[in-house]
Amino acid sequence: MQKIAIITDSASDIPLEVIKEKNINLLPLRIIYSNAEYRDRIDISPSEVYKNLENEIPKTSLPSAKDTEEILNKLEEESYTHVICISISSGLSGSYNALRLALEDHPNLTSFVYDTKILAYPQGEIVLEVAKLIREGKNFNEIVSEIPNIRKRITGYFTLNTLEYLKKGGRIGRLAGTVGELLNLKPIITTDENGVYYTVTKVRGRKQSLSKMTELLKGYLEKCKCEVAVLHAGCEEEAIKYMEAIKNLPNISSIKIAEISPALGVHSGPGLFGFSVKMDK
Repeated sequence: MQKIAIITDSASDIPLEVIKEKNINLLPLRIIYSNAEYRDRIDISPSEVYKNLENEIPKTSLPSAKDTEEILNKLEEESYTHVICISISSGLSGSYNALRLALEDHPNLTSFVYDTKILAYPQGEIVLEVAKLIREGKNFNEIVSEIPNIRKRITGYFTLNTLEYLKKGGRIGRLAGTVGELLNLKPIITTDENGVYYTVTKVRGRKQSLSKMTELLKGYLEKCKCEVAVLHAGCEEEAIKYMEAIKNLPNISSIKIAEISPALGVHSGPGLFGFSVKMDK
């Protein structure tokens, strides 16, 4: 008889209480400061990271090999036979490849590692859908074959409040960043088919960027009912206000707020804002 476990990394933005409730195994990404290292959401919360950005911008790294081995060993000890791993985009992190390599040393576990080609709560939505299929008693092959269909129904968009942190991290040129700040440009970003960031459009000012986000969301709501999550990095009050403004849009079947993992937020700075949308079947 199959006993199926699910693993994901902390870029999925699933709250710890939900992780526990749904029996999801969490691999924390690492938040690395000059004098200390923390496990994302275990040793340090996203809000603590964002509050400290003025003092130091930490580096982020894939989950440690030690944490990965501990989880895989635990699953074997608990007589799991199969494991499904839902990973942050391989275009943004080495987590996907690290998991595949780690599982090669655990031949007793029949495994499947899925590269979501996305991150943040959209990744989390895929995890929650897979966890639901496991609870429903679907077998390993049924679940694995369904994951790409789940992925097709889920996406997300983000907008930045400042280009300062992209400049500091060298992710955009200093000149381009300075010009963008002078023009008050706010990019709208998502991930492409290769799982790397790309800019959908640029608008001027925060108000216009949020209006553009709503316009993008309405494009999905015109097609079918959708579950929506408002995403934020260190700007919860603004996220609540935005949620109140859009919650009565037609075809929103549910709406919630999720805090964005530092895996994305430390590179874009506080004020990162977005939404996740999961379209009904």
